[in-house]
Amino acid sequence: MTQPFELPAFYMPYPARLNPHLEAARTHTRDWAREMGMLEGSGIWTTGDLDAHDYALLCSYTHPDCDETKLSLVTDWYTWVFFFDDHFLEVYKRSQDRDGGKAYLDRLPLFMPVDLASGFPEPTNPVEAGLADLWARTVPSMSEDWRARFAEHTANLLNESLWELSNMNAHRIPNPVEYIEMRRKVGGAPWSANLVEFAAGAEVPPAIAESRPLRVLRETFADGVHLRNDLFSYERETLDEGELSNGVLVLETFFGCGTQEAADAVNELLTSRLQQFEDTVFTELGPLFAEYGTDPRGCADVLAYVKGLQDWQSGGHEWHMRSSRYMNKGVDLSGGGSPPFPFAPSGLGMSAANIVATLNRVQRRMHHQHPVGPSPLPQFALPFSVRVSPHHQAALRASVAWAREMGMLEPQPGDPGSDIWTEEMLEGFDFALCSAGLDPDATREELDLSAKWLTWGTYVDDYFPALYGRTGDVAGAKLRADRLMAQMPVDLGEPPAPATVMERGAADLWMRTAPAMPRRVRQDYHDSVRKMLDGFVWEVANLSHHRVPDPIDYIEMRRATFGSDLTMSLCRLKHGADVPDEVFRSGPVRSLENSAVDYATLLNDLFSYQKEIEFEGEVHNALLVVETFFGCDHDTAIGIVTDLMNQRLSQFQHVVSHELPVLYGDFDLSPAARAGVEAYVDDLRNWLAGILHWHQGVKRYDEATLQRNFAPAPTRSPAKPGVPSVASVPATASVPSMPFTVPGISGLGTSAARVRELLGRTG
Repeated sequence: MTQPFELPAFYMPYPARLNPHLEAARTHTRDWAREMGMLEGSGIWTTGDLDAHDYALLCSYTHPDCDETKLSLVTDWYTWVFFFDDHFLEVYKRSQDRDGGKAYLDRLPLFMPVDLASGFPEPTNPVEAGLADLWARTVPSMSEDWRARFAEHTANLLNESLWELSNMNAHRIPNPVEYIEMRRKVGGAPWSANLVEFAAGAEVPPAIAESRPLRVLRETFADGVHLRNDLFSYERETLDEGELSNGVLVLETFFGCGTQEAADAVNELLTSRLQQFEDTVFTELGPLFAEYGTDPRGCADVLAYVKGLQDWQSGGHEWHMRSSRYMNKGVDLSGGGSPPFPFAPSGLGMSAANIVATLNRVQRRMHHQHPVGPSPLPQFALPFSVRVSPHHQAALRASVAWAREMGMLEPQPGDPGSDIWTEEMLEGFDFALCSAGLDPDATREELDLSAKWLTWGTYVDDYFPALYGRTGDVAGAKLRADRLMAQMPVDLGEPPAPATVMERGAADLWMRTAPAMPRRVRQDYHDSVRKMLDGFVWEVANLSHHRVPDPIDYIEMRRATFGSDLTMSLCRLKHGADVPDEVFRSGPVRSLENSAVDYATLLNDLFSYQKEIEFEGEVHNALLVVETFFGCDHDTAIGIVTDLMNQRLSQFQHVVSHELPVLYGDFDLSPAARAGVEAYVDDLRNWLAGILHWHQGVKRYDEATLQRNFAPAPTRSPAKPGVPSVASVPATASVPSMPFTVPGISGLGTSAARVRELLGRTG
């Protein structure tokens, strides 16, 4: 039987090395698995199965430098986790027994106490027995912070198997964004990153463990591991196991393309994630250490951790090419074909083709401001009706008067760029219209406050790229963000005297909003503002390099820069009295929120494309990200973004119809709590309808307004004849189908070009 596709040429910048204690680990883990009951008699594996899978080889490649004791223990962990995966498949996935699977999973956290003195229940199966043994052997040498993180990631790894099972029950293939998010949990790479800390004897300092650079390192590592695994495991998962959670299958379905084309696209995304990892290491760790004053030992631990993650990528790749568990017929095991680590421009795997391919990818991500003309709009298939508050006009007058009072509409001494708006512009932006649609039942006072928050947030959003982005002043942007947060003390203490328009507005809004909030909610709201401002700083850093973001990084950071958490947190506050906090933190509710936010941010990118690309020199727009990553034309990018919007909307509806009822049962929610969640869902529907209505009704994105608000570009490309612009297209306009073929393109680094034909069929 032939393979369903030819494995692509992989980008692998780190050489694979083998731990010298391989044979000792093989012998140890075979004896350990037999002792735990995982082999003959388990109904899952035989000794021959374990030997063929060769997890000792995996761990010897992924942890080449640890001693024999640690290598054997880490190998036991991987043997356990793969046994769990196969055990859950045979017992619960094949029978589609969700209730039994949930009861099985609910017991496993009992075998991971942060304090070992708490003890373990009596194991009832090999998975429980193995987990109890491994936990007791591993955690004594690690801090409580690490234990808590490892327990959380292990629980995520186990519990998200229910998500896969639910999708199998519904015969539902996830959309690409949903898949990447959930794969990180169920795929286990964050769990593997914790074991890298253990094997390397290098814990990440708690002060920076949740910072953006460390989070990006974990997530790009996870995405690289999972996307690679999807390529090698496609045949086994989709043809033998009936699995629907595979990245190649996800892209086949989303693009409606062939398996080979989807595999090539997955490989391009894998390469992009590895390069995002490298960008983060080389450009973000140094400033992070300086910002937090990380001591030499902490810096050394982080760098050892980074090296461990790199070893895992190269070692995991090598193991996938050799293990009987995966599709790897005909792969080249000679060691050639992988570009070297950037610090070593010669040696194993060195080739000019790889260097050229890498440089082409880097060049492809560079962008410079240029005219684009009006952009067509697709049909927005949003099934929610908009309702507008009767207080809209009053809130508009109040928000404009407030902006004038804060000094946003005229130059302020010592505050360069403070007059980025005029009163006429602000009246046209009409943020009160947005608030009136987001919360149509708000009181006059609530709507006034909401409109002022939107005014302030958008002012900051326009200010940061205008003042800091064009000069590349990342340090200035970071300092400004810190000063803005100082105006919002969680303890309601006295803030420093405001020195700028933005600080004055932040201080005024905080004292209007925060005192009425419970401390916990106030902290969440404070964190939401911080998240948004950090996103603006990230945008400035990309602008300073003219760098178009990686697609996954863009989607995730766009949620922050859109400021959606600010309005959503207030909605949670209104309905949260009867709803347990853990419900709002649950996977289904987060999935509901993220799908709504992604629809709204992609919608905004469609409307704002000309404003951002032609008039502002921005690089943060989904259409530009798609054009850059896939090398496609603008019309094709519109089709892809529109398809993704519709998929995210479909996911929103799926969560409401199928996942929330299960959630109610899992948490045994009271009728009042269920009503609170349903009211929150209604607020999210209003949120989406209000945002679309605002975009269609304001003077911010149409070409006539852009020409009035910005200096004309030096040269203008004429609008295409017959193409509707933002100003003229009706809400029901559709995107024309644009066939796109690039014949005869092949070779390393050209996968994106080869998928252009499939991209032309979207929309």
